[in-house]
Amino acid sequence: MAFIKYLKQDEIPEQNRVKDIDNIIQIHSVHSKVMKQHYEMYLELMRKRSPLSRIQREMIAVIVSIINECHY
Repeated sequence: MAFIKYLKQDEIPEQNRVKDIDNIIQIHSVHSKVMKQHYEMYLELMRKRSPLSRIQREMIAVIVSIINECHY
């Protein structure tokens, strides 16, 4: 498994910090502006209004992770 170093929360510029400190989000901290954009896109896709229910969106994410052999 690959290891990607990421910044600690206090090393990320305050304007680019996000509330979620999961590794899958924090891995983007090497370019913290992108991390914030990624997190905002995630919230938009997974939590905002959609023709799909939240459960359906989560199940799609699980299936895509399985297909991609993601083990996180």
